Amino acid sequence: MRVIPIQQNSPGLWWLTTTRDDVPRFEGTPTSQLNLPPGPSKDEVTRIVSEGAYSHKVDNVSGVDRYYGTQLASNSPCEDKFLHGKLPSPRNDGSQWMTWAVFDGHAGSQTADLLEKQLMPFLAHSLGQMKSLPSNDSVAEESIHDAITKGFMDLDKAIIDDAAELTRSKIPLHEKVKLLAPAYAGSCALLSLYDPVSSKLHVACTGDSRAVLGQKGPDGKWEAIPLSIDQTGYNMGEVERLQKEHPGEEEMIKNGRVLGLAVSRAFGDSRWKWSLEFQKEMKQNFNGPSPLTPRYDVRTPPYLTAEPVITSTKIDPSRPSFLIMASDGLWDMLSNQQAVDLVGKWLEPSEKRVELEPTYEPFDFGQFWKGMNWKFMEERTTVQDENAAVHLVRNSLGGNHHELIAGRLAFGAPFSRHIRDDITVQVAFFNVPDIQSR
Repeated sequence: MRVIPIQQNSPGLWWLTTTRDDVPRFEGTPTSQLNLPPGPSKDEVTRIVSEGAYSHKVDNVSGVDRYYGTQLASNSPCEDKFLHGKLPSPRNDGSQWMTWAVFDGHAGSQTADLLEKQLMPFLAHSLGQMKSLPSNDSVAEESIHDAITKGFMDLDKAIIDDAAELTRSKIPLHEKVKLLAPAYAGSCALLSLYDPVSSKLHVACTGDSRAVLGQKGPDGKWEAIPLSIDQTGYNMGEVERLQKEHPGEEEMIKNGRVLGLAVSRAFGDSRWKWSLEFQKEMKQNFNGPSPLTPRYDVRTPPYLTAEPVITSTKIDPSRPSFLIMASDGLWDMLSNQQAVDLVGKWLEPSEKRVELEPTYEPFDFGQFWKGMNWKFMEERTTVQDENAAVHLVRNSLGGNHHELIAGRLAFGAPFSRHIRDDITVQVAFFNVPDIQSR
């Protein structure tokens, strides 16, 4: 291309000439059939379910051998987040604790994004404020529970309660909108802390992500021990708590939902926490979400809390065990015992497994409504992944039924959300030294 300036007395104007016509041209005749790529092959299924996988060998934390993880998105962007790693022991003895966490976001990924970045700093600060851990186990547990609770609650307070101060600040509008986004969206949080000195696993749950311990019994079978209970409107303990806090509000919980929300505890979710007056102000001035009224009878917010329910479990050093942590995308398909049995099967030596190539009739999603089970079925079990978390995801979506799992994976957002949720899984092994060779 040549660029030729016109006379100097006409500043700002240019004549553009070109030596050839380089405008794109479209030619060809329509075909009777669209030439589109086929759905996922078996190799493509493996690539998709393994894309987000990771594995880490653990040194210098007694009792923990290795952990695996993966994530499979349905939403775009994925609304699940996670973290894992070591942190300094609050005992101030130079040792390290292990931590794993899953954050299942909803109404956007902004709250889960914030938890991924800020929950551990808040927890490290509250744990660091403990002068020392008492020698008495029960007192030490109580101190740890208090510190975890404080970390959770302080972070949610920063998200929700500090919004009013933020709106009155002099920072530019676009910065205010970005900082308010974690209050508009919401997220569950599931956190595990392992203390190798006491062999205690502390699990904190806000929402409906779930932690399960698999422990091998003397008979060689794996027992599923729940370490958290889903906090929803189907949890009678949560229903009783909310009814006590909001007496006389009979319409508050319907079909397992709290004023329309699937969980009874969460970070963010300001519409279930702010006063109606403040919600209206945020809608008008900062394009916040519309208030829950008039669709729902909102009288006495807050209806949600980020306060976690915490359990502490002794990991028996003489018995192999493993921790499964996952967002509800996995638990929608698997029971606790089914997940534990799947990992137990994954641990078996390959020579002990007998797996036949199955044959299935042609399939479509309409069969789900004609008696076919859309959840996990034992006869569809397959063991073909080196990563234990990927193994769980594959089997939750169809296992050895290629057409079923490939069909589920063929959909992209937003259509995929009708048949599968975002799935995040972490599996940590305790006292299973042979795991290091996998």
